[in-house]
Amino acid sequence: MTGKLGLIIKREYLAKVRNKSFIVMTVLSPILIVGMIVLIAYLTKVNDSEKRIISVLNESEFFQQDFRITESTSYVHFENISLEEAKDSTMSLGYYGLLYLPNEKDMEEVAKSTYLFTQDNPNTHITQKLERIFQKQLRQKRLGNLGVSADQFSAIEKDFEINLATFAGEKSVKGINEIKAFIGGAFGYAIMMFIIIYGGFVMRSVIEEKTSRIIEVIISSVKPFQLMLGKIIGTSLAGITQFAIWIVSASLLLFLVSLFLGIDLSTLLGEAQMNPDKINGVAQFSQPLDGDMLLYAKEILDIPWFLLISSFLIYFILGYLIYSSIYAAIGAAVDNETDTQQFIFPIILPLMLAIYIGFFSVFSNPHGPIAVGFSLFPLTSPIVMLMRLPGGIGEGGVPLWQLLLSIALLIGTFWGIVSLAAKIYRVGILMYGKRPTYKELFKWLRY
Repeated sequence: MTGKLGLIIKREYLAKVRNKSFIVMTVLSPILIVGMIVLIAYLTKVNDSEKRIISVLNESEFFQQDFRITESTSYVHFENISLEEAKDSTMSLGYYGLLYLPNEKDMEEVAKSTYLFTQDNPNTHITQKLERIFQKQLRQKRLGNLGVSADQFSAIEKDFEINLATFAGEKSVKGINEIKAFIGGAFGYAIMMFIIIYGGFVMRSVIEEKTSRIIEVIISSVKPFQLMLGKIIGTSLAGITQFAIWIVSASLLLFLVSLFLGIDLSTLLGEAQMNPDKINGVAQFSQPLDGDMLLYAKEILDIPWFLLISSFLIYFILGYLIYSSIYAAIGAAVDNETDTQQFIFPIILPLMLAIYIGFFSVFSNPHGPIAVGFSLFPLTSPIVMLMRLPGGIGEGGVPLWQLLLSIALLIGTFWGIVSLAAKIYRVGILMYGKRPTYKELFKWLRY
């Protein structure tokens, strides 16, 4: 059995790596990926360099010195003209918008009656910036009415950041949990993409051999289970080869392009480096001081990379074997790729849930019941558990029993699904001319 299985694995592997489309995609994909990254970085840089000009028609005696030029926004002040004339001038000059402050006796009334006129719906960043200007002055006036001086107001307005430290006395920094979750999520996302791409390869390979009737000759000398397992392992090895080439060549190419063309890839972070606010509930980091930069670097270096990479390989192999077995069973059950559509969505659904629910649950509470549950459930654990593992094992990280239980459940699920898939494969591989239903698949499982 071992000799035949080895021959099948070798045949599938060589058939894939010698395929022209495989060779072309192996060469072109790193170039396309790097080109896309460079293009996004360039467009982001161009987009950020755009300076918006806003004309200001201030008919009141308030907010006279508050609209100052910044890197992204300039203000042009109109005087002694009507609102309609200001609108026409703004549009004819191609300015972004017109900020109109009417002539009112009280600052509160001026703020309530102020309008920003734009051609289309305004940019949220612009409106928030203007709102902060008004809010600051209104707050200062209200506190002034209560007897608070300008100096006292400045002291009140001073930002506060709480000091963070561990029980061991080491200083910690904000947002490191989100960074760790993103790192783990990247590993999980790689697993999902590999399963979808190369699981589909297994399914199409089975369909091709089935429709060409060559399968009838093959199974006369090997068992269907050997053939299915050989296809899965052979295709996975070809996929790993291609992925390894992609990672090495894309990394080298990206380094050379950024070095020779002077592309600053940090522009992809956009305003996340400067904006201390939260976007979609995730903390965005202001540019930290040198000491904080060192702390961030230390925290990233302290991530248990060996554990993360070794766990990635374990979950990668087990997760792929589980899903590719299902793909192989589907390929054996149908006669053409069109008939697979009814079966594909139930396979992809757990992977999608793992990505989206995993991100939401691990970001908010990596030790909560949702995060723990999805990191133990075999169809989602290869992705969600990797999101939790950058925190380490043991205190403050994933309990050791959860990691071991997750792997044990994956192994058990693999053997169970392979056994079920083999039953479908054994019957379906010789079925022609009939579109299978879920009811028929359940019947095949009892054979």
